[in-house]
Amino acid sequence: MSLSDPAVRAPSPVPARPLPTRWLILAVLCLAQVTVVLDNTVLTVAVPVLTAELGASTADVQWTINAYALVQSGLLLTAGSAVDRYGRRRLLLAGLVLFGVGSLAAALAQSTGQLIAARAGMGIGGALLVTATLAVAMQVFDVAERPRAIGIWAAASALGFAAGPPVGGLILAHFPWEAIFLVNVPIVVVCLAAAGVLVPESRGPAGGRLDLPGVALSTSGLTAVVYAIIAGPDRGWGSAPVLGAAVGGALLLAAFVWWERRVAHPMLEMALFRNRRFVGAVSGVVLITFGATGALFLLTQHLQFVRGYPAWEAGLRMVPFALAIVVLNLAGIAARVIHRLGTAGAIAVGMTLLAGGLLLVTRAPSDGYGVLLAGLLTMGTGCALANPAIVEAVMSAIPPEKAGAGAGVDGTMTEVGSSLGVAVLGAVLNARFAGLLPAALAGAGSFPAALAAAGGETERGLVTDAFRAASEAGQTVGAIAVLVGGLLAAWLLRRAERVG
Repeated sequence: MSLSDPAVRAPSPVPARPLPTRWLILAVLCLAQVTVVLDNTVLTVAVPVLTAELGASTADVQWTINAYALVQSGLLLTAGSAVDRYGRRRLLLAGLVLFGVGSLAAALAQSTGQLIAARAGMGIGGALLVTATLAVAMQVFDVAERPRAIGIWAAASALGFAAGPPVGGLILAHFPWEAIFLVNVPIVVVCLAAAGVLVPESRGPAGGRLDLPGVALSTSGLTAVVYAIIAGPDRGWGSAPVLGAAVGGALLLAAFVWWERRVAHPMLEMALFRNRRFVGAVSGVVLITFGATGALFLLTQHLQFVRGYPAWEAGLRMVPFALAIVVLNLAGIAARVIHRLGTAGAIAVGMTLLAGGLLLVTRAPSDGYGVLLAGLLTMGTGCALANPAIVEAVMSAIPPEKAGAGAGVDGTMTEVGSSLGVAVLGAVLNARFAGLLPAALAGAGSFPAALAAAGGETERGLVTDAFRAASEAGQTVGAIAVLVGGLLAAWLLRRAERVG
């Protein structure tokens, strides 16, 4: 492959003057990002409908929900490398097309097998979009405006995560389940038209052939590891499929590292891991998302099972968390505070607020919404500071021409941390719940099963109390992980700044 090949030829440099349409471009990128992230959680309210209309088993439902995240997380590193190599605009458009076609196929699915396959196809498009949207934002904004742009992009991700259950519930209240996927199609069409007109092409000055062995090793290794994390709580951490996937994935990732250190044109530069700032930021991403996602997952269950809200209403009551993030970033307040505190300081303060908010909603004696609202707003303020700062820390440690690779690393670490948080804190909840159940209900595997098996009002009250205590334990562990992760990331980044 020669340097004249369009796949490797360096594009014209980004103009020194800021693009006049850069904020419109960011709006398009954020709309795409909200849609992609929303599809991680929007199906949680559709489980009863899918079970009834498609005859889905418990395993079918789990794979319908997890196929999207599993494929997306396995392909993020590859997608990031491809975005830099073949053009960020080009693969942004390709991701939109794949995501839209996958959404249409999901809406037309007549069986759970077809729906799972369509969700996997959506995951391919999602991996391209998660990396391309952030990489394009890094190119169209200069150094001065980049932190605010990244903050708004991170706020869009938070909004998509929190909006999934209420959006899904509102759609199901008026339309059949297929509408959950059909609503993506017009959004994709709008984004395709706008991105085709507004987004300039850019690519990194990568040379050489595509690193096919690296693609195969990273994709298979990450997919196996994330599968083990997702399947562990249900199949058992010591079961042969889970252990085999975990060990096999670890070996494949070790082989990936070995290969990338020797190949002439690696898809991921291993030298990045000698950068103290990069290591500190990546460590923070994993630990922060581990605690935050896991604790929020348990909080939604607490609102449904203990407080008795339906799934869509539980999601609606959590919207202030996402709105605080969006408002603080759109108004530029978060960017100004981050600039004043510095990256490390913003991460430390933000994660302390997030941990404090989690403990407030978990340990407060009152069940009223006022306490929950105060905790959610505190959590949202913390995330508004910490999330953009941690993404900026990752991306600033990587050369701008490798923006796609940086977005791939950030997305991969986020997915791994999120999956670990849901799995591990879910296991803490289940173990604590099983230990607190009355002896007569010891065999019940879940809160609904235990409640159904309860013999009377007294036993049902004991089951509810057991679940309340178990969810408090899991959320407390999550809050501690958030605090430790934030302080560790801040310490590593501060140390890197001093050494630098």
